[in-house]
Amino acid sequence: MGNMAETIIAANWKMHKTIGQSIEFARSLKDALSKKPVSAAIVIAPPFTSLGALKLELKDSAVLLAGQNMNAVPQGAMTGEISGEMLLDAGCKYCILGHSERRLHFGEDDRLINAKVIAALECGLKPVFCIGEKLAEREAAATLQVISRQLKEGLNKVSAGDIKKIVIAYEPVWAIGTGKTATPQQAQEVHLFIRKFLNEIYGEKEVAGVSLIYGGSVNAENIDSLMAQTEISGVLVGSASLDLASFLRIINFQ
Repeated sequence: MGNMAETIIAANWKMHKTIGQSIEFARSLKDALSKKPVSAAIVIAPPFTSLGALKLELKDSAVLLAGQNMNAVPQGAMTGEISGEMLLDAGCKYCILGHSERRLHFGEDDRLINAKVIAALECGLKPVFCIGEKLAEREAAATLQVISRQLKEGLNKVSAGDIKKIVIAYEPVWAIGTGKTATPQQAQEVHLFIRKFLNEIYGEKEVAGVSLIYGGSVNAENIDSLMAQTEISGVLVGSASLDLASFLRIINFQ
């Protein structure tokens, strides 16, 4: 792990949990953390509808909030969209951008994701910038090619001063929600490649503070072996974050 990279355990709830369910989860999480504090930054990305309630519920806790997406435009005629400023106002510190589900189901490409990354930085949100290859790309041995393209295009115009405000989440698309996980070694190999790629653009000093986190079927069974890898500074957890006991086990990795 880079000497200054923060450990981040982030929950992406996707399209799950009503406001009531979100509050109940947050309350129990807060309670558990007050008994056994952790050194990692704990981040939850609930649906937009739960943000306001969780801002109030978590205000005296160490748990931070994230948006699951945002629009690159600060305001305007964008029915159904949410701006970075609205996310900040609703209590967010982070925003997930470029998630493979956004790329796949909503046609988001590298250029659009780049515009969102820049917009997030401009309004003071920390992007959790997701990258990752599909199964066919991995089988064609094109993983590193895909990763370098996504990094280069997604981080276009991001300055050396801003790179440490970005969390990079490596999520092999073939491992998301499929129950297949990249082996800790496969994940470590890609994380190492990302770190070297960023070092070449921004310099080692700036990049040391960048948290590289892994996402893709992270669960209570594989968390310890993933976190044992030197370049994995955290995880982005999907379905295993919906259950409090399993999320707490992930937070308390060994």
